[in-house]
Amino acid sequence: MNADVLMSMYKNDPRIFKIADGITLSKPQHYHLKGLQGSTSQFILAAVHAQEITAQTNHLVILRDAEEAAYFHNSLENITGALDIFYFPSSFKNKKNYQLLNSSHVMLRTEALTKITQAKNLSQAKKIIVTYPEAIFEKVVLSKTLSENIISIKQADELDVNTMLQRFIEHGFTKTDFVYEPGQFAIRGGILDIYSFGNEKPYRIELFGNEVDSIRIFDPETQLSERKLLQVNIIPNVETQFETGEKVSLLEFLPENTVVWMEDWEFIKEKIEDETEGVSLFTFKEIDENTNDNLFIKDLNAADFVDAEILEKEIAQRHIVEIGKKAIFKDDGLQTTDEIAINHQLSTINFTTRPQPSFNRQFDLLIKDLQAFEAKEYNIFIFADNPKQLERLHTIF
Repeated sequence: MNADVLMSMYKNDPRIFKIADGITLSKPQHYHLKGLQGSTSQFILAAVHAQEITAQTNHLVILRDAEEAAYFHNSLENITGALDIFYFPSSFKNKKNYQLLNSSHVMLRTEALTKITQAKNLSQAKKIIVTYPEAIFEKVVLSKTLSENIISIKQADELDVNTMLQRFIEHGFTKTDFVYEPGQFAIRGGILDIYSFGNEKPYRIELFGNEVDSIRIFDPETQLSERKLLQVNIIPNVETQFETGEKVSLLEFLPENTVVWMEDWEFIKEKIEDETEGVSLFTFKEIDENTNDNLFIKDLNAADFVDAEILEKEIAQRHIVEIGKKAIFKDDGLQTTDEIAINHQLSTINFTTRPQPSFNRQFDLLIKDLQAFEAKEYNIFIFADNPKQLERLHTIF
């Protein structure tokens, strides 16, 4: 049996149908999925996400830290093979340093926000964002503002090159000899290279006079083209190029049909409160004048971040699925922006899973354990990074 067979079992589980039906109702629902172990929560989310009834539903998964979020995202991608699953990290390079930005993190955030904005315009859905407290603590640019600042270039377009280069500079891009990180552009003869904040690799635009002759993605290390495109969207740094008034919380940015999945709200809330205190105490340090302007914050504004209480109220207006050991989120008496209290009725759904015992390389004990489950007519699924490991176990078993 393979992962597809196991995934099919989850998709057809009545408990999955119950969750899927509930999160499509107009009144916010609150579920606690009890008894989850290992990757069970990823399989459940994937199964709910795959239901036809949830075709227009987005999902925001808030985990306790960056490591948990990265593992969850990786497992979910491996299970589903879906393209619309985004890891949404904090944009800063170091914890409690609200000055230096991590360009790859900014790119991941920008990519997610752009895809969601485009989905709103195209009436598409089924996006999943996996994140953690430090990341949702930062506000994001308004969807409308982001849309208005995207530069689109198509093959066969007529470009005023000087005007386009000036526009890049106005959007915070820096001119260099060669591009190697987001926020840079270079022009050599009829070749324009631009590294957007919304794509993992830069674009190479070949010009014939003022006409766009071809557009390609290329590898910045080898300078070799990888594939041809008909159109590209150039996106500026959403963390540095917009004013505080153009930013909102991630929860406010996301569509109304977004379900919030989370683990241990008390822990998440405490970390956000800790970040709020960190911002109030942070002191700017001198930055190397050669540092790319796209990689550091010039002025810290407390209004660019979100208080835990505001996030709590915004979450209370959504469907909530808790995947921790306990149902922790308490929304009794929380007032929404309309000053109407929303009180979810908590529904507990049991998944009787338990962790695999540790056998410490004692394969005879592992085999006895598997044989015992087989005797009880359990379906057994074994996953491994290396297929040879499974072949060896199959030979012994």
